[in-house]
Order: sequence, then C-alpha cells, then structure tokens
Amino acid sequence: MKKLYVGNLPYSVNNEGLAELFAQFGEVVSAVVILDRQNNNRSKGFGFVEFADDSAAEKAMAEMNGTEVEGRELKVNEAKPMN
Repeated sequence: MKKLYVGNLPYSVNNEGLAELFAQFGEVVSAVVILDRQNNNRSKGFGFVEFADDSAAEKAMAEMNGTEVEGRELKVNEAKPMN
C-alpha cells in the first residue's frame, strides 16, 4: 500500500470528498483530511490518501498533482513516514 500527501485542498473537502477525488485511479483504502482541533475542527487544507495498489497511487500522483479543485491547485506527492 502506498500513501499520498495531498496539499492545498479546498477547506470544503471532507474525508468522503477526498476519497471521491481519487477513487477514479483505484481502490482507496483510506482518505483523511487533517482537521484543526483548535479551530472548530476546520480542515487544515491537507490530507492523506492510501491506495491498495502502488501503481494506482503512482498514476494518481502523476495525474492529480497540479490539478485545480475549487480554484486551488493540488500538491500531490508520496507521503513521508512520520518520525
């Protein structure tokens, strides 16, 4: 499984919306928008999408990076492991 970082998300996108954006590329195992618990659980504008298949993740990364969603250009790359 490969996890992608998705940055510059519109604040209106929730977990389900994030999964829908990437479902066209393959089986999405998880899609999580990171929330700001200090600010009424508002989106922080980024999230993570995990695919069952590495090739689907690679295709999604290649095709979705730079794509405009609600006027914001997405930044999509492979997620770095947490330290």
